[in-house]
Amino acid sequence: MKTVEIEPTFESWQEAARALLHEGVRPAQVRWREGPKAHQPSLHAEPAPAGAVRVPRQFLDLARQASAAADPARWQILYDTLWRLLHENRDLLKDAHDSGVRRLHALLAPQDVPNRTSAASKGESAAPFVPEKAGLGELTEAAAHCKGCDLYRHATQTVFGRGSASARIVFIGEQPGDYEDRKGAPFVGPAGEVLEKALAEAGLAREKLYVTNAVKHFKFEQRGKRRIHQTPRASELNACRPWLEAELALIKPDVLVCLGATAAKVIFGDKFRITRDRGQFAETRYASKTIATYHPSAVLRGETEEQQAELYQMLLEDLKKVARA
Repeated sequence: MKTVEIEPTFESWQEAARALLHEGVRPAQVRWREGPKAHQPSLHAEPAPAGAVRVPRQFLDLARQASAAADPARWQILYDTLWRLLHENRDLLKDAHDSGVRRLHALLAPQDVPNRTSAASKGESAAPFVPEKAGLGELTEAAAHCKGCDLYRHATQTVFGRGSASARIVFIGEQPGDYEDRKGAPFVGPAGEVLEKALAEAGLAREKLYVTNAVKHFKFEQRGKRRIHQTPRASELNACRPWLEAELALIKPDVLVCLGATAAKVIFGDKFRITRDRGQFAETRYASKTIATYHPSAVLRGETEEQQAELYQMLLEDLKKVARA
């Protein structure tokens, strides 16, 4: 890992990036830190002098604006985009659905809004911790050291996804619970038992699935000796999104199943309503068949046995659709 110290300015990053490109240093091998720096050659927009690195003028304009953002991850995001522009896709900036391009544009939001609570303004993002083109093992290992948002400070450990990289079906929950936080694996507590039962009845073998959560750390409120689940904020979901996108980009599932309203909104957007929209397949950029259903914990929260049985049957009905798909 190469640590690069720069002044927090576009010009300083530009100079350092040019030197890194000359050395062939990949984004995953760089850790950016703001501070004193040595002079380096600079980037140039097309057309450029002989020997200079030629980059699209659009990128330089975007990079100059993004450098003014408050997010400390901006230098990593900029270098990752630059590397991909030069080595993978010269038209990358035209892909509005690319996660890296979206993170770059997210940096361009106004930074002077009072009491701003977004992940960018607080410097919350897992992006600097996500290794480039990594396998599941490497992602899991890297996620164990993630400090992309404040949730890591109180959770016992990162709870990353589990399953096969060749899984055709991926399940996404909201976040690990108390039991999962202690065990370090998703869906191994009471809600996991409900899921296991429903999967078996639907004819889905868990060992052939990949199961993960939108947020990788347990968020809770301490009440005496108990840790009470709290729903993640939008900023925390956005901060953790790079991990989820890395998982989905690697696995490329045929079917994506969102367990619960929070996971569904991460994939379908804020207008999604679990009571209205569950059980319907739709195409998303993550999978050709994406569906949402109730989270197994919703079954446990049913106020009566009859309500619990009704919720379980709806969950089972949706999982049977997944099995048929």
